[in-house]
Amino acid sequence: MEQKEIPQTPSDPEMARLEALSRLLDNQFRIPGTDMRFGLDGLMGLVPYLGDMSGFVVSGFLMRTMAKKGASPWMMIRMMFNYIVDAVFGVVPILGDLFDFGYKANRRNVEMLKAYYADGNTKPNAKRSVAFLGLIFMVLFGALIWAVWKLAAMLFAWVYAGVVG
Repeated sequence: MEQKEIPQTPSDPEMARLEALSRLLDNQFRIPGTDMRFGLDGLMGLVPYLGDMSGFVVSGFLMRTMAKKGASPWMMIRMMFNYIVDAVFGVVPILGDLFDFGYKANRRNVEMLKAYYADGNTKPNAKRSVAFLGLIFMVLFGALIWAVWKLAAMLFAWVYAGVVG
């Protein structure tokens, strides 16, 4: 199995991009007068359903970069779990938006990756598991679209029954 060592220095351009993207998505803005921070992921989540799905897709690109960095398959499954939790809870109106502002899946995953490489040991190349995890990601994304479709249909039926009935 091919081994790859990942430098943890600020001069590592891949890690710098991961840091910048996770900061933009999760911590870019501060609520004045508080220490509370939020990012574009929370703002995109305010657009019902579309915002949550776009956040899930952007997180997928972040995950792809992490896979290129050599995260182990188990590490990538843990990262994907963070995205699933973020996406599933994010579709709940109002409460999901509040959850999006606090959960910060992207920041969690970048911190997890940094901790994974903190020991300085070489890590296995994750290229073989990327296709499998990509397939899982697409299936979960399809399930998310289906769930949003069903929820929208139920809401439409409920509103229609209230208007007509």
